[in-house]
Amino acid sequence: MMRLALLRPSLRPAPCAAALALACALTLPGAALAAPVSHVFLVQNSGWMEPFYTDPASPYKALVTEVVLAAIQPGDALVLAAFNQSLPGAPSPKALLAAQVNDKPQRAAVAGALAPLTTAKKPGSSALADTDLGEAVSASIATALGGKPGLIWLFTNNKNSPNNDQATAQRNREFYELIHHGGSIKKALAFPLHMPVQGRYSANGMMIYVFAIGDEGARGLDALLGAGRLQKVITEPPARLKPLDQDTVRLYPAKVENVPGVAFSTQPNGILRADIDAGASAAAAAGAGGTPDARIQWRLENTIYPYTITSARLAARSVLAGAEKPIVLGAGTVNGLAPGKSQPLSSTMQLPVAHLPGKWSLEAVKAAGSAAVLPGAIEVQLSEQKLELSQAFRERMAKLFPGDPLPDIFTPPSQVQGSRAVLPLEVRMQFGVAPLLALIGGLAALLLAGFGAVMAATRPRKVQVTVEGELRTLHVKAGNSQPLFDKAGNKVAVLNTSLFGNTLTDLREGAQVRLGR
Repeated sequence: MMRLALLRPSLRPAPCAAALALACALTLPGAALAAPVSHVFLVQNSGWMEPFYTDPASPYKALVTEVVLAAIQPGDALVLAAFNQSLPGAPSPKALLAAQVNDKPQRAAVAGALAPLTTAKKPGSSALADTDLGEAVSASIATALGGKPGLIWLFTNNKNSPNNDQATAQRNREFYELIHHGGSIKKALAFPLHMPVQGRYSANGMMIYVFAIGDEGARGLDALLGAGRLQKVITEPPARLKPLDQDTVRLYPAKVENVPGVAFSTQPNGILRADIDAGASAAAAAGAGGTPDARIQWRLENTIYPYTITSARLAARSVLAGAEKPIVLGAGTVNGLAPGKSQPLSSTMQLPVAHLPGKWSLEAVKAAGSAAVLPGAIEVQLSEQKLELSQAFRERMAKLFPGDPLPDIFTPPSQVQGSRAVLPLEVRMQFGVAPLLALIGGLAALLLAGFGAVMAATRPRKVQVTVEGELRTLHVKAGNSQPLFDKAGNKVAVLNTSLFGNTLTDLREGAQVRLGR
């Protein structure tokens, strides 16, 4: 059941002309070029949407308002437009509001722009307008966004019938071909919502699509979903349309064995961290050639709602320190894994502690009291992948859109046969302060030794010499020289003193001079 976190919206008319063509909507100075994210909100108002506008209890416009307000933030560019099918004299899409979002509340402007909107008629006729979903999306990419990145939102009852074509299955198929094969659409999600309305016609549900245009648009959509603003309005999980070859599974570590001194943890940002004690890892590495094995029990979860992975082959590898190493898995296949469900998966992987600094290395000294970090990743590859819509999703879609062939069209393209999931990994070796203390101690010892040598060099030494039978005691500093004289005052020798001893030089011929007694 859809839940709306709504306040009663203001329904004052929009202050600017609501009939501006979409082609002119983003010509406002800086409206799309300077904004972090450009949003185009396409609101269907063709004949098939009649009960969404005429039912007094219809929450359709209120829902659109709340989604717009949840998606935008200051700095974004906003275009709100109605669409059906373009005909001469009746362009589609047609802008209702174009603005650059600032810090001021936008509720009155958005609700006011939607207030007068009703079902459109064909030019010069009482017949209600037809619908062309593909035309609306293509026009928004080419004209509103001008080929630049952004997000396109589509509010529709899922009846795609250009020129009142009753072959809605074929028209939906063409629409999904645009989604799956449109190169500029990098990511596409769909929110099927329960919304029973009654008018001339009746409906039980509606669909919100969001298309991320360009890589920047995909990053903007990821950031929006990560912020949780949209989930406060729409509590239903999004059905993924594109891509179907990325992040189809997620790994959760459940248990780690056989690696003393290694602790695994999952960080809030999703990174798997292996904290290795420097002392314990040295012993483990010595017994395993520098690459101790970690036996890890995982939970492998299907994250590609609403698809069941009916079968796929599994392979995994680790990428660390520039080296790729295979991860030995306990199972080579996955079968019948429903969306949101998980299954156990055992594995053995090598931890490259040989690439981490040694306990007594200079790096260890620099990292004393902290950790050396080795970034990497664990990659899981699914090949020969077969997907099918989950039965629960099929049943839900049948209730929301009775008789609509859309669930069959939801089937992923046949060429999407593989996918890859990447789990960021960082190996951290914890270093204590022992190496730093040892270095400090060594430096202190060297300083003391040097200080002692300096003291020894500068302290006077007592040296005994005998000159002509007379014993003399002299006080001489190392590195100095002192002349020796006989009783008559004649120079007879020179005493040289060093750290390593004393010597007599420049002896006078016939002089009786010696060291000691």
